[in-house]
Amino acid sequence: MQKLINTATLILALTLVSGCVYKRDLTQGNYITEGMVEQLQPGMNRNQVVGVMGRPLLEAPFDANQWDYIFRLDEAYGGVQQRRVTLTFDGDRLVDVQRRGDFSEDIQLRAQDGAGPAVEGANPMDAMPETQPQTTPRSAPEAGGTLPQGGEPASTELLEP
Repeated sequence: MQKLINTATLILALTLVSGCVYKRDLTQGNYITEGMVEQLQPGMNRNQVVGVMGRPLLEAPFDANQWDYIFRLDEAYGGVQQRRVTLTFDGDRLVDVQRRGDFSEDIQLRAQDGAGPAVEGANPMDAMPETQPQTTPRSAPEAGGTLPQGGEPASTELLEP
């Protein structure tokens, strides 16, 4: 009987814990907006395309004239959104733009608290204290001098014994 109670308690505890899973949005690839794709015009050179879209996620290994920009958002408690833009070049000039996915509205990305790099425009110095604590050098009474502290250059004078 005791074994049955222990087993039932264990099963109940595992069932409760399995429901406590933290999920977060997972973004992959190049973020692509309708505005970015609208700026692409046939005849643009590769550098101009990189200026608008950034470097492509994929360059076809056997066809250097095709660049693929892929974006995928797997929402933690929602669906999956995907976009793909395939650019075709003739030499250095853009000749074709193909879109796949829903570009009717921009995908809203939620900030992940404490995860990843800082938000663009944020100043990393804001997290620093306003003033650094000042330290006073410790003296070495037996030698008659001072000991260097962190960040303070050591003197080249020899201490007399």
